[in-house]
Amino acid sequence: MPASQPYTVAVNGGLVKSSNVIDLLKTPGVAKDLRNFEVSTEGGYRRINGYTKYKVGDATAAQPTGSTTNILGTFPYADGVIVTAGTGIFFSNDGQNWLNIGRASVASSGDDHTAFTGRSTLTRTGQGQCQFALFDGATFNYGTVVITDGANKPYAFRMEGTGALSSRTFFAEEITVTGTKHAKYVTTHDKHLIVAGVEDNLNTIYYSGTLDPTDFTSTGSGNIVLEDQIEGVKGFRNELFIFCTNSIFKLININGSASEIAIVPVTKNVGCLSGYSIQEIGGDLIFLAPDGLRTVAGTARIGDVELGTVSKAIQPLVTDLTESINSYIISSVVLRDKSQYRLFYADASLEQTQQKGIIGTLRPDGFQWSETRSLEVTAIGSGFDSNNVEQYYHGDTEGYVYQHDTGNSFDGTNILARYETPNYDYGDLGTLKTLHYVRVSASSEGITEPDVQVRFDYGNTDIPQPPDLFDLGVINPPSKFGDALFNTNVFGGGDNPLIRVPLQGSGTSNNFTIISDDTKPPYTINGFYVDYIPSGRR
Repeated sequence: MPASQPYTVAVNGGLVKSSNVIDLLKTPGVAKDLRNFEVSTEGGYRRINGYTKYKVGDATAAQPTGSTTNILGTFPYADGVIVTAGTGIFFSNDGQNWLNIGRASVASSGDDHTAFTGRSTLTRTGQGQCQFALFDGATFNYGTVVITDGANKPYAFRMEGTGALSSRTFFAEEITVTGTKHAKYVTTHDKHLIVAGVEDNLNTIYYSGTLDPTDFTSTGSGNIVLEDQIEGVKGFRNELFIFCTNSIFKLININGSASEIAIVPVTKNVGCLSGYSIQEIGGDLIFLAPDGLRTVAGTARIGDVELGTVSKAIQPLVTDLTESINSYIISSVVLRDKSQYRLFYADASLEQTQQKGIIGTLRPDGFQWSETRSLEVTAIGSGFDSNNVEQYYHGDTEGYVYQHDTGNSFDGTNILARYETPNYDYGDLGTLKTLHYVRVSASSEGITEPDVQVRFDYGNTDIPQPPDLFDLGVINPPSKFGDALFNTNVFGGGDNPLIRVPLQGSGTSNNFTIISDDTKPPYTINGFYVDYIPSGRR
């Protein structure tokens, strides 16, 4: 009887949807399916965190509008979050009590809480998907937030003071940019507020006066007309990038004389599909183009800007998105501590289980991808609290605000996670192999119990297939003093155990699928060690 043979795979490379079955044989560490997993910066594939309704302590989470209303924007601010929904603008620092801040303060020194809440709410109609820009402030000044939505005047809000909201001072006003027309996109750049996407002036960017985001008429303000329709703007390093339908430009010397301010073409061959996809990550800007996700990489050499597609591995997913882009609400965020870009595309006509997103983790060799499912996101934003800890919030069509990337469930609902490997031929596709066992290298952040599925010869129904699932068993986290269970945890135990799973069945090739559907803590799959017996050629 032939001796058993070892085969080892370290998982790496992320989700690949664009390779054929032969190419996949050469890259056993990638994933054919990587759903509700993320590529870890430390290696391996980690089941994602969930989300929980935004609340603080014993507070009861509430909808900002008090009813089921689509959330149009979220922005962390002043150790709380600003939310746009319906025709209102709201703030809360506990998730239960929502203050409608869509009012105009009167006093030049700001309104106290009583005076501010006594003002009438602004008449806002047809409020659309919102963007936010922040002018940083001084001590006890959280900065000025400017909100644009394409349907109403840009709204500027600032809060000062600490402690209870009743002890704070509020500054708020609508900004007139140009007549009665209103801006869709907003960013900051070199002491100026930048807006674009103004109805009837879709080729024009407008910039405020220096250090005054509310003044578009004073010295230092102005506008520039481009040759293409603007789809988004982003201040990046010392330049302003302007993303258009079929091209990309950058504005330089905004604080120079009229003759020094210039629009420089970056490319006239690539445009942007959604301004809501633009994010800064890893010293680059990433955005959704007609042919996929791209980055704009700037160097010190003037005019030396390279464009590159980074989503080739998942091109079928991106193509499905771009071909139906008008059906989706696009939103995106960067999780800096994970070097991660997340893009969500929600369709309000679909069930939650059908909602999709894409996660790109930036590794030394580029982006590696995975998918999200059942995570409905109509708006998402990030920002830092007073402890300099980044916070993430998203909203959905149910009208709630959630703390993103927290907890072990989708607000109490199971997280269905699935990781499918390519087929392994063990170096010879023509030889029959009988599987003896597999050792799964896994680590867990709590007690978890995923399952393993094995399929031979691409699921060929003409040969016997093993039972649907093999029990991977309980993955215990490593023990820490003061946090251990007798007869469960082992002090000093490693955080990367090899879990042995006896197998059955044979074929010329096989793959493995790791599946979990529960509210247990995240776990990470790092690799496989397969013991098999070659038994002749088929």
